[in-house]
Amino acid sequence: MKTVIRAFFRALRAVLGPFMLLKERLTQPTGVQRAPAAQTAVDLQCQSLALYQFSTCPFCIKVRQEMRRLSLPIEKCDAQHNNAHREQLLQGSGASKVPCLKITEANGQTRWLQDSSEIVDYLRERFAAPAA
Repeated sequence: MKTVIRAFFRALRAVLGPFMLLKERLTQPTGVQRAPAAQTAVDLQCQSLALYQFSTCPFCIKVRQEMRRLSLPIEKCDAQHNNAHREQLLQGSGASKVPCLKITEANGQTRWLQDSSEIVDYLRERFAAPAA
């Protein structure tokens, strides 16, 4: 039974995936415009972040859209097709659930956020654009 369910969802992803990616591409938000120095500072901060994701996961799409809206060049790690990334996700967070944001603190500590809403809230709080 488990095999049948997995096959069903794989087929569903194969059919719906291209439409989800097309919608993501067509509805890309305009990124925040920052002063060059401010954007450079944001770019440096983003080097300590990595998003483990699947390309057609709707929750991952939600996080990627927010990354675009905030102009964040966060590394994206494909945990669906890349076994090394999947293994890193499993070892670091304890599950292969996506999206998952790996946050490496300045002191070397690593923490993992596993919920799309928590990830979006974290990104908005940390990288919110200053009010005009």
